[in-house]
Amino acid sequence: MITLKEVKTKKELKAFVKFPFSLYKDSDYWVPPIISQEIKTFDTKENPVFKDAEARLFLAFRENKIVGRIAAITNWLEIKNQNLKKMRFGWFDFIDDFEVSKTLLNKVIEIGKEKNLDYVEGPVGFSNLDKVGVMTEGFESTGLMVTWYNYPYYVKHYEAADFKIEKSYSESKFPFKNVKPEFFYKAQELIKRRYQLTALKFTKTSEVMPYVDKMFDLFNESYASLSSFVAINDIQKAYFKKKFISFINPEYIKFVVDKEDNLVGFAIVMPAFAKALQKAKGKLLPFGFRHILSAKKNSKDVIFYLIGIHPDYQNKGVHAVIFNEYYNTFTEKGIQTCYRTPELEDNIAIHKIWKHFDPVVYKRRKTFRKDIV
Repeated sequence: MITLKEVKTKKELKAFVKFPFSLYKDSDYWVPPIISQEIKTFDTKENPVFKDAEARLFLAFRENKIVGRIAAITNWLEIKNQNLKKMRFGWFDFIDDFEVSKTLLNKVIEIGKEKNLDYVEGPVGFSNLDKVGVMTEGFESTGLMVTWYNYPYYVKHYEAADFKIEKSYSESKFPFKNVKPEFFYKAQELIKRRYQLTALKFTKTSEVMPYVDKMFDLFNESYASLSSFVAINDIQKAYFKKKFISFINPEYIKFVVDKEDNLVGFAIVMPAFAKALQKAKGKLLPFGFRHILSAKKNSKDVIFYLIGIHPDYQNKGVHAVIFNEYYNTFTEKGIQTCYRTPELEDNIAIHKIWKHFDPVVYKRRKTFRKDIV
């Protein structure tokens, strides 16, 4: 028999966060989060998303042993501003037992019904900067710091619970040697002259900070047309600035501004931290920091985390300016492989940007949906 227990105490929250560590202890591909940071994600005083969202966390037990977990998430900005009466769920992990997964999913549906919502969708996080999707292909590839990994059996459990595919995402990669500067060097020089644009270079994180709020504003503008996009508010900007920017090499942040210093394009690339996080085993101390700092400095693999172009400058070749800057930086750093985070398969504009580099799709993932009756 499966029993559910709602997470209420710090001890229970730690158990919620640590459950995947036992579930994936024999996996070579799962990348553990930093436990302390994951706990802060669910701290209502620490994470500003809780000003506009709610989360109820549940653990599934069999004979006093944890066999599954799920987070039932209500994003009121999404519901009120977009009129999407959606119940979100994420952090959904479970042993290969249909009773376990069904019990957890039914709890989310029950909460959605209590809130008079129309459907449930997951796995997703609180916002568009959180992890998304259950893997459906690519199980023998190591995960990224910014994605969830799961066993192949997960998909069967969604199907058995009568969930249908809602959105499809792909992840691709390409060797840096595929990048041929002749595709963008002359173009970017012409584009900079025509539109009076300047590419900004950074060597210190402190140099980046004055532009970060503008970057998030541009992120909101450039991604607004995508399905299920939820804008980032001012409080969240400050939170993400503190949480992410210090992890990123300042040389890997590229901004393009017009003659009035208005931001028209940006991109953020992160060093690949997966191997460092596997070595850290969820802890920063005593040696986790050392592994992460080493990866930040020495990783020969990079992850394109975000890229955005102002709607007025889309299809005008601004991405060529950005790629030219990265080509120079990556050549100097000796970068070998470039990875892309999950991108909606119907985001045609972003796929056109990458086509010259012959990327190979190596993972696919989906979100699943079920109407609340």
